[in-house]
Amino acid sequence: MTKPLGESKLPEITAAFWVMKIAATTLGETAGDLLSMTLQVGYAVSSLILVSAFVVTLAMQLLAVTYRPLLYWTVILTTSTAGTTMSDYMDRTLGLGYAKGAALLVTILICVFAAWRLTTGSLSVDHVRTRKAELFYWIAILFSNTLGTALGDFLADSSGLGFAGGALLIGSLLVLVLVVARFTGVSRVLLFWIAFVLTRPFGATLGDVLTKSTAKGGLALGTAGSSLVLASILVSFVIWATLREKRVRALRPQPVAPSLP
Repeated sequence: MTKPLGESKLPEITAAFWVMKIAATTLGETAGDLLSMTLQVGYAVSSLILVSAFVVTLAMQLLAVTYRPLLYWTVILTTSTAGTTMSDYMDRTLGLGYAKGAALLVTILICVFAAWRLTTGSLSVDHVRTRKAELFYWIAILFSNTLGTALGDFLADSSGLGFAGGALLIGSLLVLVLVVARFTGVSRVLLFWIAFVLTRPFGATLGDVLTKSTAKGGLALGTAGSSLVLASILVSFVIWATLREKRVRALRPQPVAPSLP
C-alpha cells in the first residue's frame, strides 16, 4: 500500500498558476535554445544536462514534505528545458520530424495517463497525495512539455501559420477551454490536462515570437534577452507565491500539545 503524503505539495490552480506556467514553459523554450543553439552545446549534450537537472530537482521535490513554491517551479522549469531539448533531439538529430515526433509523444503521454489512472484511480491533481501519484504527475508533465515543444515547432515552422499565428491559434484554444470550463459540466480534470498540454506549445510559439528576428515575425529579443525577461517575471511570481504560502501557514491552527496530568 502506498504511503500517503499528507498535505498536498502542489499549488492551487488559480490564474496566477497559469501565468507562472506559461512564463516557466516559455522560459524553458528560450533557455533550452540558448544552451543547445546559441551556446552551440548541441541537442544530445543539452538533453543530457537538462534531463539530469530535472532528475535532481525532481528527487528534491519528492523528498520534500510540504509545498515549496521555489522548488516546485524549479522542477516545472527543468521539465520545460529538458522537454525542449528532448523534442529537438528527436525531431532534428534523430530525424523524426515534428509530425512523427509529436505522434510518438502523444502515444507516450496517453500511456502515462492510462498507467496513472489504472494505478491510482484518478488523474486529478487534488488527489496527488502519494509518492506514486506524484511521480506519475511529474512524468506526465515532462512528456506534456516535450510534446508541447514539438507541436509548437510544427505550428511555427511547418503549418504555415508562423510564430505569431501559432501563438494566436493555441491562445484561442486556451480561451475555448476556459469558456468550456466556465459554462459547461465537462470534466475539470480533463480540461486541466488539456490546458496544461496546450500551455506548452503556447510557450513554445511565444518563445519563438520573442526570440526570432523581425524579418521572421518575431520581436528579436534573442534567446538571452528573452530568457532574462521571462526569468524576471517568473522570479517575481515565485517570491509572491512564497510569501503567500508563509502567510497561509501562519494562519493555520497549530496543534496543541497535550497537557501533563
